[in-house]
Amino acid sequence: MDPSFLVIQALSGFASASSLFIIASGLTIVFGVTRIVNFAHGSFYMLGAYIAVTIVPRLLDLSYSPAAFFLGVLLSALLVGLIGVAVEVLLLRRIYRVPELFQLLATFGIVLIVEDLVLKVWGPVDIAGPRAPSLRHGVEILGQRFPAYELVLIAVGPLVLGLLWLLMHRTRFGVLIRAATQDREMVGALGVNQARLFTLTLFLGASLAGLGGALQIPRIPANAHMDLSVITDAFVVTVIGGMGSVPGAFVAALIIGQLQAFGILIFPKVTLVLVFALMAVVLVVKPWGLFGRPEAASGRVMPPEGIPALRRFRPAETALACLAILALLAVPLVGDAYKVKVATEILIFALAAFSLQFLVGVGGLVSFGHAAYFGIGAYAAGLLVTGPFKAPMELALVAAPFAAGLGAALFGFFIVRLSGIYLAMLTLAFGQIVYAICFQWVEVTGGDNGVVGVWPSSWASGRSTYFYLVAALSLTAIVLLRRVIYAPFGYTLRAARDSATRAEAIGLDVRTHRWLAFTLAGAAAGLAGGLYAFMKGSIDPTLTGIPLSIDFLVMVLVGGIQTVMGPLVGAAFFHALKDAVMPLTEFWRLLLGIAIIATVLAFPRGLAGAAEALRGRRAATPKTVEASA
Repeated sequence: MDPSFLVIQALSGFASASSLFIIASGLTIVFGVTRIVNFAHGSFYMLGAYIAVTIVPRLLDLSYSPAAFFLGVLLSALLVGLIGVAVEVLLLRRIYRVPELFQLLATFGIVLIVEDLVLKVWGPVDIAGPRAPSLRHGVEILGQRFPAYELVLIAVGPLVLGLLWLLMHRTRFGVLIRAATQDREMVGALGVNQARLFTLTLFLGASLAGLGGALQIPRIPANAHMDLSVITDAFVVTVIGGMGSVPGAFVAALIIGQLQAFGILIFPKVTLVLVFALMAVVLVVKPWGLFGRPEAASGRVMPPEGIPALRRFRPAETALACLAILALLAVPLVGDAYKVKVATEILIFALAAFSLQFLVGVGGLVSFGHAAYFGIGAYAAGLLVTGPFKAPMELALVAAPFAAGLGAALFGFFIVRLSGIYLAMLTLAFGQIVYAICFQWVEVTGGDNGVVGVWPSSWASGRSTYFYLVAALSLTAIVLLRRVIYAPFGYTLRAARDSATRAEAIGLDVRTHRWLAFTLAGAAAGLAGGLYAFMKGSIDPTLTGIPLSIDFLVMVLVGGIQTVMGPLVGAAFFHALKDAVMPLTEFWRLLLGIAIIATVLAFPRGLAGAAEALRGRRAATPKTVEASA
């Protein structure tokens, strides 16, 4: 291969790495100080691009020069930083003390709101930005031409790294950032104003994200899907480098940049897999990333102490649950075909959400890639029915949980060796690997076209009949999982969730129990995926993607993470909300995001959790009155 071509390809990788580092550095600083897994960081990046395509052309009209261009870029970054401050003051400051997963849910609400606001302000059409003056030409390198602007981007990354190093080591603010990254509680105990520190940190992190977006306008047009396209790569860089380590993010960005530049030449059919495979390998070998350190104290995934955890139903609650099930089963008798379809989807998603709650609420294992097992089940069922085997639906529905359980067992073997945010990120990596395989293995999965013609057997082809089939299988699986929760196995998982060290000290095999729980939850999600495939009649890679995994998390958290019925309530509420809001307006994401944030603020324990807490307070009131008398 021509050496000059290799040099140009390497330079392209360095330019991409520089841009990726600028974005990821803001994410890693924010996480290091606040411990928030900020999904809205991609939204700040997108806002940086949109603000830049608005400001920069106006400055270039006044003075067509590189100085005017980069001044517009810096102004865009500062404006995004101010937006980050507003988000911190109005929302994040109110939820710092709630469990980390609810913070994640709130930032996901911000993503939905920003996406629709961008569509409202700038419209759905991509907006191309101006080229940088005096940097529109190519530079000849070893006989090959390379864009001059790309060379500038290569230089910007190390420049930002140097400025961040000076900030971290030569200013009081930087010292506080490093101290908070190591031990946030100790910084608070020393009298540091944490509210001001968090606000300034969000300003810095959002500004860096905005800078990364603004610098992209000569390369790619601003569009409403930039946020989700960049946030996964930013998370990969942050995790590989080590959460909270800026130098680690720089090294990881360099590695990822070169892997993307040369991976397409060496492994053209698995380019999407490479980055996440690297993240998985790094986390398995070095569980805290290349430059990271073990977490000093894991943040609270669960609600505060004092909330009854996963208790059995009382007779009145059992009767109420039975009435709700009967009402759902009566839908085909009183509702039209559309209502039957919605009820079927609610049952399927309730099973998927319940399987995730089994991991998160019972086992304390946070999964950002649970849709992978839902998708594996769907593809296993769909390919068996439509492939050369032409298997019947009944066999496919048996194979779906089996295939998903095998996948969960394989991935879970490595996942349960980690803890905290690194465990969650490894689930994300494996989930994205499954998505990439489904997307790029066109000969088997059909690629982005997916697989069509996945229909039930003739006896179950009627909408009402299939609804009752879904109800029977979903409710049976949920009841069986619920029995596991209250079996010795479930109590062992809860003991390991509350204190893995104490559980191991009394002789419990925590890792094996967690691995088996991961396998069981994956199999249940696979059954839900198989049922969904026959309901839709087709499957595609979106069934394994991050958005669906986030939807499952939203269902669990909205319902209540420490209540058995929470996922079922959350699935019904979230799906019904989307079904009710989407037809009302094209900006349904805005309303949905506001609803999610309002739920986090008003019901930080979820809807079922709030009802449980209210019942507990009412039950305690007579005792209090009697004691005072």
